[in-house]
Amino acid sequence: MGIGVEGAVMIDAETKLCVLIGNPVGHSLSPALHNAAFREIGLNYAYMAFKVEDLAKAVAGIRALGIRGVSVTIPHKVKVIEYLDEIDTTAQEIGAINTILNADGRLQGYNTDSPGALKALTDAGASFAGKKILILGSGGAARAVAFGLANHSSIELLTIQGIVEEELKSLKRDLAKKGGPNVNTEILSESVLKKAVSDADIVINCTPVGMHPEVDRSVIPSGLLQKGQVVFDVVYNPLKTKLLREAKEAGCRVIPGVEMFVNQAASQFELWTGEKAPISVMRKVVEKAFK
Repeated sequence: MGIGVEGAVMIDAETKLCVLIGNPVGHSLSPALHNAAFREIGLNYAYMAFKVEDLAKAVAGIRALGIRGVSVTIPHKVKVIEYLDEIDTTAQEIGAINTILNADGRLQGYNTDSPGALKALTDAGASFAGKKILILGSGGAARAVAFGLANHSSIELLTIQGIVEEELKSLKRDLAKKGGPNVNTEILSESVLKKAVSDADIVINCTPVGMHPEVDRSVIPSGLLQKGQVVFDVVYNPLKTKLLREAKEAGCRVIPGVEMFVNQAASQFELWTGEKAPISVMRKVVEKAFK
């Protein structure tokens, strides 16, 4: 059956394997999170992490070994697309994937970061109609969040600020093809940040600023946030970043990055297994890791 005493995973010839590929992967909580979810439901699945440098050979191995599901992380989220058989529409728009499903030998690519972020916002009661939304960052996380929000044409203005001009130009161009709300991109500086934060209803940090070990940093200087704003930080280590602590003190509604992380993992779990993900169990694994 693949499940041993007291729910421990017992690997056998029928076990379905899911893996993480990336570099580095030693810090990842995905193995603990997914294996806890498999145990909770009693599925004969196991999850392992692999440091991958030769991506082409890794994908060939996924095919040859019949690995059921794959989480893809830095630096392979874009490059891996060329080795897959099918790409989900949302993932095509974003230009990156984080999930592979092996469906009877056909490798299908998905991006679960985008719906994961949107679910974190809506679960917290955030509404988008008539709102001004500020995204800080222009990399992979920012693209995933921006394309999710682009489905909501009722947004008054989506402002994206980053430090890489080419990323900003590319993101604005790709969002324009999709249609949706008005999009404004700006090079991040103290002056434009101050104005954008003061105007925003929702502020989303998609940069790594504030991530462990630099826990005393925030992308937004103290004193800029205002009561009533929604502040979402995609960083989940630590659980309560400096940005979120200061946002709460200012009277903002705060959304921690753990919600996006768990949501995207839950979507992966459901793609691979066809079962409803035990989200509460998955969330507890992450929260326990950082206590």
